[in-house]
Amino acid sequence: MPLEDYTIVIGLEVHSELMTKSKLFCGCSTSFGSEANSQVCPVCLGLPGTLPVLNKKAVEFAVRAGLALDCNIATFSKFDRKNYFYPDLPKAFQVSQYDIPICQKGHVDFIVNGEKKTVGVTRVHLEEEAGKSVHSGATISTSDFSLEDYNRCGIPLIEIVSEPDMRSPEEARIYMETLRNILRYAEVSDCKMEEGSLRCDANISLMPKGATKFGTRTEIKNMNSFRAVQKALEYEAIRQAACLDRGEKIVQETRTWDDAAGVTLPMRSKEEAHDYRYFPEPDLVPIVLTTEYIDKIKNDLPELPVAKFHRYITEYALPEYDADLISANKDLATYFEAVLENYKDAKVVSNWLMGEFMRLLNEHEVEITDVKVKPKDLAKLFELQDKGTISSKIAKTVFEEMFISGKDPETVVKEKGLVQISDVSEIEKIVADVIKNNPDPVAQYLEGKEKVLGFLVGQVMKFSKGKANPQMANDYLKKALAELK
Repeated sequence: MPLEDYTIVIGLEVHSELMTKSKLFCGCSTSFGSEANSQVCPVCLGLPGTLPVLNKKAVEFAVRAGLALDCNIATFSKFDRKNYFYPDLPKAFQVSQYDIPICQKGHVDFIVNGEKKTVGVTRVHLEEEAGKSVHSGATISTSDFSLEDYNRCGIPLIEIVSEPDMRSPEEARIYMETLRNILRYAEVSDCKMEEGSLRCDANISLMPKGATKFGTRTEIKNMNSFRAVQKALEYEAIRQAACLDRGEKIVQETRTWDDAAGVTLPMRSKEEAHDYRYFPEPDLVPIVLTTEYIDKIKNDLPELPVAKFHRYITEYALPEYDADLISANKDLATYFEAVLENYKDAKVVSNWLMGEFMRLLNEHEVEITDVKVKPKDLAKLFELQDKGTISSKIAKTVFEEMFISGKDPETVVKEKGLVQISDVSEIEKIVADVIKNNPDPVAQYLEGKEKVLGFLVGQVMKFSKGKANPQMANDYLKKALAELK
């Protein structure tokens, strides 16, 4: 059967490192990029005789994340030991949460192909991060050996487990993008996939169209971008369909994604949860939260992307497309609102941010937080355009210089002599020269070919190096040409 005859079932387990300054059970730094194994201590290395002490801020961030995902927050939860052996886990167990997680039964809403989709969140639980395996080759499957960096060991993270509600790789990608936005808005994680602070394991299975019983699933690891999540799931869906068509059984296993080759590869057979031999962590007391504590965190939550999206539509009259694109990026939304403090036409601002602003961001590979153009200076640029000091074309030139140098628009306009020509006598002189130097187009216009006017206006703009007021150029050209009839 072709893939279209199967229903794809996807669930994601997303791991997000929390933005605490110290680790979950010790005082070691969580900063990224330090020398290997330089941020470790007897506690996070699991040396005999050490005792963990819970990081209070990590608990607060986990609650914030749960509330942002509309979860129920447990007033009583506990830590458990998840027992397995892997080189990046020096204790041979991971302190996690099993049967009583800190957050349960939430959801994530997003739009896919114009329709609203809701994916349930089964649970959000706290756990400690494992170390990082540094492979000698491009991937684990092509490596002769691996080295271990334990700096990451013990960093607090939350695991967000979704329901198997996604029915396409595209939905999985958009779910992850939406989840990242929510976590960033809630200010609990920087969600930098390139630094490993946001990762996901994807579970995927197929079942014939119309069936209700899920098929055997595989788990995919080693995806470090949203594009990789979608591509890996697309490949795996096709692979599983081909296996089923050949009458083969799907093996429940963990697979790795080889981004360069564009394929998933087997890593190991998949263990069930009971194989981990969970038992309560004996060195940590349960987490007991009061409703007052939870309510205080809830009241301190910032405006989340869905609420911001609806506010942009009602308060600023933005189209849904603009509101969705801007509200989906916390840094872009912050910049947008900062510009609006000095310039009130929201549509003009959104058009510019989605156009020239994003173009230069991509070209220069700059983060929004590192942009040199101050929001108040972008507002001044719009004001110069509204006053007729510069044209819309010149505004783009001015903005590009502002983007590179960080100078304010008045300085750029003055230094480069870009003030728009609005003097009547000067415009009339340029128009006269254009008519004199373009006899054939002028003759065509006089014969009734009015589209030629656009060419002549373009010549005025070219002659004036883009400085002529476009509307005045158009008006005075029409007037001068009418006098020739």
